[in-house]
Amino acid sequence: MTSTTSQTADVLVLGGGPGGYVAAIRAAQLGFSVTCIEADKTLGGTCVTVGCIPSKALLQSSEHYEWLRLHAAEHGVKVEGATVDLPAMMARKTDVVAQNTKGIEFLFRKNKITWAKGFGTLKTGNVVEVKDTDGNVTSWQGKHVIIATGSVPVQLPFLPFDEQRVLSNVGALQIPEVPKHLIVIGGGVIGLELGSVWRRLGAKVTVVEFAPTILPGNDDDVIKEADKILRKQGLEIHTGTKVTGADVRADGVTIHAEKDGAALSFDGDYVLVSVGRKPSLSGVDAAALGLALGQRGEIAVNDQMRTNLPNVFAIGDVVGGKLLAHKAEDEGVIAAEVIAGKPVHMHYRTMPGVVYTWPEIATVGLTEQEVKASGRAYRVGKFPFSANGRARTMGETQGFVKFVVDKDSDEILGCHMIGPHVADNLAQVVLAMEYRGSAEDIAITVHSHPTLSETVKEAALSALGRALHM
Repeated sequence: MTSTTSQTADVLVLGGGPGGYVAAIRAAQLGFSVTCIEADKTLGGTCVTVGCIPSKALLQSSEHYEWLRLHAAEHGVKVEGATVDLPAMMARKTDVVAQNTKGIEFLFRKNKITWAKGFGTLKTGNVVEVKDTDGNVTSWQGKHVIIATGSVPVQLPFLPFDEQRVLSNVGALQIPEVPKHLIVIGGGVIGLELGSVWRRLGAKVTVVEFAPTILPGNDDDVIKEADKILRKQGLEIHTGTKVTGADVRADGVTIHAEKDGAALSFDGDYVLVSVGRKPSLSGVDAAALGLALGQRGEIAVNDQMRTNLPNVFAIGDVVGGKLLAHKAEDEGVIAAEVIAGKPVHMHYRTMPGVVYTWPEIATVGLTEQEVKASGRAYRVGKFPFSANGRARTMGETQGFVKFVVDKDSDEILGCHMIGPHVADNLAQVVLAMEYRGSAEDIAITVHSHPTLSETVKEAALSALGRALHM
């Protein structure tokens, strides 16, 4: 037997992913009564449950395994007979995810946020109807609504996901065995990260990318270095290659493709399709609501995350742009603070991006090719990890740090890194760029020695024409 009840809240957040749960927390901190509607069994959304967190857990575990096999002996550590216990590795990943989801639940309790468990449907007048697993419906009336419904992976029309042989990021995180041959369609972040996991564990991995290069949109120097390193590690990479069809069997998949007019085929036991993601409007009937959308089906918002509907905001992947968890979080904070009447707005000039292959890739700002195309006069500074003392002690000397700066003002326009732990090293550059800092600002800042961070200082010095250790 079903029932219908009514509730009210100052702020209703539709979706409990990184953007949604952070928006809920910030709104609660600002004194609002907040209800977050989430249908999944846990909070955290794609990022925490089937994206960022579980993939990084497997990346870390597989890095440990590969280090033991290939590099431990260089440090005088002899290990014989190292093997992969895949169930134990998967169990650790599950435990890490659980720690994060339980942490979010704790934060909801701490901030007195109501979790409305069920599928939410946005209605006119800022009402969200929440249907639970028993069919009961609760009608929530909100003064303000924040849509944070995220994104879903794009399917190829001739290769729909079955999560058995044809995998999205979800299925690729729970393959029950190390594949003999994993085919990855798409040479972007997800494809290269998950492809790296399974390659390290013993799979043959073939990456098929339609664009002329892997990691399209990144700085050309970073792309070239990443391509060289990943091929050397064992990834088989086919760029400029169009997938034209597929045959899916109970025991595997054959992918048909073409390159430069020549037909190709790849036989594997699994295929990961990672050709992009699209906004999810689940529970949001834009046409019925009169909600304005962009050209790619994303919800149109201004720099305060406002939609065209009164007191309705949207954040995260559903508004398009770079599909990044930290972008969604910041947009959630902005939306909550706008609701509170604060004079804030969102900007994306210093939005960092990371690829968690090894070595890592971390970028912020404009690429050299973007600056060059704009006609702006610029200088480049570059410093290799092979000339850094800490990197040598670690045995991690691949990659470099690269600055692109304005020729006249020395303002940092972009920074692009590939190397050990650059995901963490990038933050100092992001902070400098927030203050419209210059290469000299970083160059004259004392950096601890010996640290990997010194590569950033040296690259900044290089942009000034006076690197000390190169």
